[in-house]
Amino acid sequence: MTAGSRGDVAPYTGLGHGLVRAGHEVTLVTHGRFEPLVEGSGVRFHALPVDPREQLESESGRALHRSATGAGKLIRMVAMARRLAGRMADDVVAAARSHDVLLLAGPLGPLGLTVAEGLSLPSMGVYLQPLAPTREFAPPLTGTRSWGPVLNRAAAHGVTMAVERIFAESVRDLRVRLGLSHARQGAARRARERRGWPVLHGFSPQVVSRPRDWRPGLDVVGYWWPYDGERRLPPELRDFLDAGPPPVFVGLGSATVPDAERLSGQVVRALRAAGLRGVIQRGWGELRGDGDDMLTIGDVPHSLLFPRMAAVVHHAGAGTTAAGLRAGVPAVPVPIQFDEGFWAARLVALGVAPRAVPLRHLTAGALASALREATGNAVYGRRARSLAERLRVEDGVAPVLDAVRRVAG
Repeated sequence: MTAGSRGDVAPYTGLGHGLVRAGHEVTLVTHGRFEPLVEGSGVRFHALPVDPREQLESESGRALHRSATGAGKLIRMVAMARRLAGRMADDVVAAARSHDVLLLAGPLGPLGLTVAEGLSLPSMGVYLQPLAPTREFAPPLTGTRSWGPVLNRAAAHGVTMAVERIFAESVRDLRVRLGLSHARQGAARRARERRGWPVLHGFSPQVVSRPRDWRPGLDVVGYWWPYDGERRLPPELRDFLDAGPPPVFVGLGSATVPDAERLSGQVVRALRAAGLRGVIQRGWGELRGDGDDMLTIGDVPHSLLFPRMAAVVHHAGAGTTAAGLRAGVPAVPVPIQFDEGFWAARLVALGVAPRAVPLRHLTAGALASALREATGNAVYGRRARSLAERLRVEDGVAPVLDAVRRVAG
């Protein structure tokens, strides 16, 4: 069960497919617009009613861009998500009733845990971000690197309480409907932690190592690569790739932007100033680029496209960051909000990106400079290829299989 943007969903298609191949019956429970992602995977689908793109394009969604800090964006997001949480509760209950184990992503954790308790179902967390408090870094959702050991842990507890606040009313109503006694979410969370409720994190320990102060039961197991099946690159894209040197990919995934026309112009000017061809993914931000040296594309599997790029420019969402690392190409992260600043900082620390160019500070000159360095300095490519080789030998699905067997008894 998961909610959010495409990056919050796609990794679970690969995880689900791996569980299917091991003999399990699997259903992905998420927003209806993402149903095509499971086609051919053997994973069934149960739709949630909320459309995340529609919400991001609403007045509340556009207001996120008016917040200058990660904390400000988080406050606005909490207010918006509170209005939507109750709309998903009925479908979460309906989907859970026909299953034996619930695998819960971070965005639906409080709701899914209440359903698991009410239906007496075993459950476990399958998270894409390191959400548990730690002294080692600030909570990723704030987009900040570190405030120091004490404040890092305190801030993470604050973020956890903010997420619980999103679901407070829905959880209260659900507990009544499912015949459960009243319980505060904080007390229930602390009880789960004492029992060692398992949470497996779907990113590589070579990208973010397991914090030393995490409790037992929190593990980093490796990436869950999206299921791409038999998909191929469109003929027009293949022809463009074959017609010249490797281009640069530019895409912001499911992120929306305040002024798509202005940003598109800056991107095209930056690419041309750096002497690079561009493949620009339209995405939810509606980016585009015109001319013989630019190609605008729609939805294309990153696993097929990224290995053919000279570099990738992206918003540093968890899923796109993983895809770029898997491809072994340099990156120029353009973080916009929430955990994107965290992943962008990791790319720089790993030496596969020269620096981040946050969207609020992006200019054609700043992006062109970063692109020249990423593509012109061979060290970034060497580090990216070396890390990709190490990631390919990891198996993030096997630990989940083992954990499912344990929690299911």
